[in-house]
Amino acid sequence: QVQLVESGGGSVQAGGSLRLACAASGYTYNYNSLGWFRQAPGKEREGLAAIYTAGGTTYYADSVKGRFTISHDSAKNTVYLQMNSLKPEDTAMYYCAASTEWAGVNEYEYNYWGQGTQVTVSS
Repeated sequence: QVQLVESGGGSVQAGGSLRLACAASGYTYNYNSLGWFRQAPGKEREGLAAIYTAGGTTYYADSVKGRFTISHDSAKNTVYLQMNSLKPEDTAMYYCAASTEWAGVNEYEYNYWGQGTQVTVSS
């Protein structure tokens, strides 16, 4: 089992930045991909970014490309999501997830999920 705990959410004005962190514990050798997803009220969950922990390959959804950056600190078993130029439409619950495969942002390929951290962007 892999446990994931997100942190770093909060409220920010449009144009601001936040950095989310997701700490993994448990069988941390058991995943190959880490991803960030979000879900706004009344909307489907959206895949944002993913990183392949072995080679560092990253993937971004078009909606966040150029504004968000995913990174992984293997020594700390922590994945980060640096979010810049935030917009009100970025308001959502943000989740990290781990996969035993190279999953990109296909949520169905992810085996483990955190509880989420809320991000609210005001105009």
